[in-house]
Amino acid sequence: MKNRLVSAGGIVYRFHGDEIEVVVCCRIEPKSCNLPKGTPESSETIEETALREVREETGLKVNIDKYVGEVCYEFFSPKDQVMIEKSVFYYLMIPIGGSFELHDHEFDNVSWIKEDKINTTLTYQNEVAIVQKGISLVKR
Repeated sequence: MKNRLVSAGGIVYRFHGDEIEVVVCCRIEPKSCNLPKGTPESSETIEETALREVREETGLKVNIDKYVGEVCYEFFSPKDQVMIEKSVFYYLMIPIGGSFELHDHEFDNVSWIKEDKINTTLTYQNEVAIVQKGISLVKR
């Protein structure tokens, strides 16, 4: 039996000169670098979840630019002794305020990463792929 979970998150981007930069959230232990994302609270839409999670995990206030796509994966939950099938819906987002200093305790470091460093910075290849898809939608 599989449990199904849904999450939502954001690919927060900006143009820095001719380059595109994306926000990445990193943990020291266990070491991982990820896109901001999380699970819906009761009565939240997927878009509202994405906006809230990005604000909490990055400290930035953002607006949704456009929907990018869905990442699906499975993992085993030792706590529940069951396979989990998870879908994460990602949106391109533009920062309109806030500060990394306001991010929650879930991550140790939040920073801008240049487009050419995404492949070597993000922990999971499916997140690399969704960032690349998102960036392709905003290339000039």
